[in-house]
Amino acid sequence: MANQLQSGIEPSRFDAVLSREPFKGLKAILDSLGPDHEALCAGVNGANSYEELLANLGYRLTLTKQIHVQDCYSRMDAAGGIRDVLPYYDIPTQGSLPTLVNFDSTVTTTPKSASFFNEMLLELKRQLSEPE
Repeated sequence: MANQLQSGIEPSRFDAVLSREPFKGLKAILDSLGPDHEALCAGVNGANSYEELLANLGYRLTLTKQIHVQDCYSRMDAAGGIRDVLPYYDIPTQGSLPTLVNFDSTVTTTPKSASFFNEMLLELKRQLSEPE
């Protein structure tokens, strides 16, 4: 088989599936967490939940009742603690699902967003396990 990562997922297949429209929000989060492609593949392969995926990548999930995205942009620096603001909006569910990546290796999101991305991760894993 072509060049496979330690995770057992072929890199081109992982990229192709993750680049599909339904995974746009998850891809933005994963891209923000780090450029280590092998770690991302292994993290997805070894995770049974969104929280576990984040832990596999060295991040801790913190939940908050709500996130005021516009306020977060003003705190995007080391002093404010926010490294990246990802204001994902899911059109089919009409849901605002913001995520913050913080300098202290935490990812902050709402329970609704965490649940949404947990389902998205499970669907990604399902599609990755399908035969080509």
